[in-house]
Amino acid sequence: MSLPEKAFPVSWDQFHRDARALAWRLAGVNVKWRAIVCITRGGLVPAAVISRELGIRLIETVCVASYHDYTDQGELRILKEISPELLTNDGEGVLIVDDLTDTGKTAAIVRAMMPKAHFAAIYAKPKGRPMIDTFVTEVSQDTWIYFPWDMGFTYQKPIADSTAG
Repeated sequence: MSLPEKAFPVSWDQFHRDARALAWRLAGVNVKWRAIVCITRGGLVPAAVISRELGIRLIETVCVASYHDYTDQGELRILKEISPELLTNDGEGVLIVDDLTDTGKTAAIVRAMMPKAHFAAIYAKPKGRPMIDTFVTEVSQDTWIYFPWDMGFTYQKPIADSTAG
């Protein structure tokens, strides 16, 4: 996989606003949530925001390793399973949260564990979009999202400088 052509840096403020926007959308879904299952690591931060906004106290994790470095997606491995009590009724009433659905491979693994759960992500790319129920922002497949926990403060070249020449 080559490096994506487009960069989409997301600040902490923007990520928090987007997580709250996702919570607003989820508040409109007519479900009494019994728990959140966040896909680690990216789902941890939005799950914290959404749990606060929607008053969901039970938060579980599922750990799926997919990005073995920042350019190539390796083989998917489940490092931590979902607790059996949340798997009852195929996950009905459970909210699955992630920061991004990219290719949809991670989402497909978790969706297979809980086919009746509601899957939400802040950002979606076209390949992963069919795997989720609710999202806030769609970006092109060739866009790399730089999350705030992956960045420091550095100068960013203007877009025109990147596309010239």
